[in-house]
Amino acid sequence: MTTHTPTTQTQTPRTVPTDNDKTTAYAPEPTPRLPWAQLAPDVYKAMVRLDAASRQGVDPVLLELVKIRASQLNHCAFCLDMHTKDALAAGESVERIVQLSAWEESPHFYTEKELAAIELTEAVTVLTDGFVPDAVYERAAEHFEESALAQLIAAITVINAWNRFGVACRLVPGHYRAGQHR
Repeated sequence: MTTHTPTTQTQTPRTVPTDNDKTTAYAPEPTPRLPWAQLAPDVYKAMVRLDAASRQGVDPVLLELVKIRASQLNHCAFCLDMHTKDALAAGESVERIVQLSAWEESPHFYTEKELAAIELTEAVTVLTDGFVPDAVYERAAEHFEESALAQLIAAITVINAWNRFGVACRLVPGHYRAGQHR
């Protein structure tokens, strides 16, 4: 089971070699705002249980695509780091992960079922219109039985909750190892 426990962060600046063999330092790593999982352990444990329940019966690779897309939309760098690494470890291609942010322009990288799930993820994640359009829901319903659709909606809702904790508490990406919280 993948959980979203923040790891201990360091303030060591990362460096990258340049073409001239000089080293250029990256920007300093931000400091997390709040260790919410430690300060609200009952909520964290409930989220872990909800996460485990929501993933039941959902294809693991599809689940990672959904989690990556929701995290892109919510700008949750911590969750992007985690789910990109987990997707790669599960056998997902770099190409499909890279194209995910532009899936509408590159639908040929995904199956119709995946496209329906990605579109539903966007509709559930971005509720600016106040609803999930019928056409989006119906397209997803064509590819998922009712119980599978219910699980998918639950998984989308859960990653959105994790994203909100990650963004609000400024969890720092870059330290997660694939499968670390399984």
